[in-house]
Amino acid sequence: MKKLIVLAIAAIFVVGIFSANAFAKEYKIGYVDLAKVSDEYGKTKDYEKNFEAQVKEKDAQRQKFIDEVRKLKDEQALLSDKVKAEKQTAIDDKIKKLQDFDRTVRDDLIKQRNTMLGEIQKDIDTVISAYSKEAGYDIVLIKQTVLFGGSDLDLTAEITKRLNAANPSKK
Repeated sequence: MKKLIVLAIAAIFVVGIFSANAFAKEYKIGYVDLAKVSDEYGKTKDYEKNFEAQVKEKDAQRQKFIDEVRKLKDEQALLSDKVKAEKQTAIDDKIKKLQDFDRTVRDDLIKQRNTMLGEIQKDIDTVISAYSKEAGYDIVLIKQTVLFGGSDLDLTAEITKRLNAANPSKK
């Protein structure tokens, strides 16, 4: 009887071990350094170059406003008190236009940059998704959230290569 109980317990134990192994699944996991992918993406470089040119152009326009205000203030210093008051109105008007210009430009540039970053992120997500399915990855993480991951799990170079191939830069 004791032998039977021991055999039954051993059988349950063996079945339990095999069942656990049968239900256990190994996952294929990788990670991507999104910052590095974005920095090395040709489209990002093109957008940055274009964006910087626009910022320089807007700075030049802003400088014209500032020069006009300075010129009006210099002229004002040479005038009589009555005419100074009139000139101050023109100066105040120019300053208001400058502030409006600054606000409009800032809002437009922020909106444009957000749109650009959204497009870049969408491109990156599309390539990561396609590659993950093609290579059989179950989970792909962002490197910045991974405490440790071996270099063999790093998909950054492959994603960057595929991203640039799929969306060539406009040099």
